[in-house]
Amino acid sequence: MSNTLNTTWKIDDTHSEINFKVKHMMISTVTGSFKKFEGRVETSNEDFKNASFSFSAVIDSVNTNNGDRDKHLKSDDFFGAEKFPKLSFKSKSFDGEKMVGDLTIKGVSKEVTLETEYNGTAVDPYGQTKAGFEFEGQISRKDFGLTWSAVTEAGSIVVSDKVKLIASLQFIKQ
Repeated sequence: MSNTLNTTWKIDDTHSEINFKVKHMMISTVTGSFKKFEGRVETSNEDFKNASFSFSAVIDSVNTNNGDRDKHLKSDDFFGAEKFPKLSFKSKSFDGEKMVGDLTIKGVSKEVTLETEYNGTAVDPYGQTKAGFEFEGQISRKDFGLTWSAVTEAGSIVVSDKVKLIASLQFIKQ
């Protein structure tokens, strides 16, 4: 009889970042991030396969290095931060390379697949065991009710529907 022991890992937010990229007028890319987030992993093995990942980000912490744009993103045109203060993700499966889970934004949950790179585990100078991951995926913002749109005089879409998600996360073994 095998004795499985679950290990909990929490996000080390000083060594992690959550970013997104979206095309602006289809000619340039705007990068944004969330400055406040939390997450954890529950695993029963060393390679994290079939581990359970959960994550949330505070919408009010969105940052694109432009105050007016950030304010617009927090408005009901996009995230509706007042009514929906967080976005969240909960994994359903993880095979070591792909993670499938439910992403919830603005009260709408959709299944997403994230390409995953497990960068390994190491012990830091303070004796803490840490694990590093890179996650990448793409969503349609309109699937989540982020439908604001505008068209330039020349007919270009101002904000693309496709949004790239890129997360570099380091977890600390608890």
